[in-house]
Amino acid sequence: MRTLDMFTSPCARVNTRVYVCGMKIWISLLCLLFACSGAKAASKPHVIVFGKWATVKWHSEGDDDAQIAELKTRTLFVDGRAKEYTAGLAHQVTERLFVVQRVFRLNDSLPQESGPVRWRWQLGGWLAVDRSTGKVQALNLPEFEPGSSLVTWFRDYGAYCGTAEDGKKAFAIIVQLGKRKPVLKKPLDGDSPACEAPQWQRDPVRAIFELRGGEKLTYLVKSRSVDLAAEAEDNGPEE
Repeated sequence: MRTLDMFTSPCARVNTRVYVCGMKIWISLLCLLFACSGAKAASKPHVIVFGKWATVKWHSEGDDDAQIAELKTRTLFVDGRAKEYTAGLAHQVTERLFVVQRVFRLNDSLPQESGPVRWRWQLGGWLAVDRSTGKVQALNLPEFEPGSSLVTWFRDYGAYCGTAEDGKKAFAIIVQLGKRKPVLKKPLDGDSPACEAPQWQRDPVRAIFELRGGEKLTYLVKSRSVDLAAEAEDNGPEE
């Protein structure tokens, strides 16, 4: 009876409450500790690197084997895992973001063919890679033709010549990352982009498109608009 009275006495009930409160505090501290550990694990920086260069065979135009050329590629690794194949050099947009062109292998085996899969390398679109999150995202570049559109990047702008889906119209295009619509989409004469990789200049920011035949178009890029720069071409000193 004395033992029972001890547990039912006011003092005993107070001690029990203190013990229960103490346990709740310890459990809360443990939960907080695990939560902090999880947050630290989630904020662990991602490791994004490129592999070694390798040379592959690439069909530059159409299906004609005579158009096979060599293409230098390398693998993009995110946290030790191969994420994508890429071609060309990457452009660093900010400290955490860069863009690079994708290349992929396409199954080129016919249904009636047996044996190992026949792979065919193809140039793809451009990718945006975020070093802080490890996210790799495909960029939507309007009228972009992987085999012929040569994109030149400056800051967060990309300039290139593109073609419509039906191949009947060519455009001079300037895009800005983060915007859905191109900053510039200017129709060009002819049905082929056929221009060199555009050049960029700063102060003021402008893109120079050199078309087939030597014609040059220069566009001034402002904060929300692009204007055609009417500048006389310098043909050198007169003789």
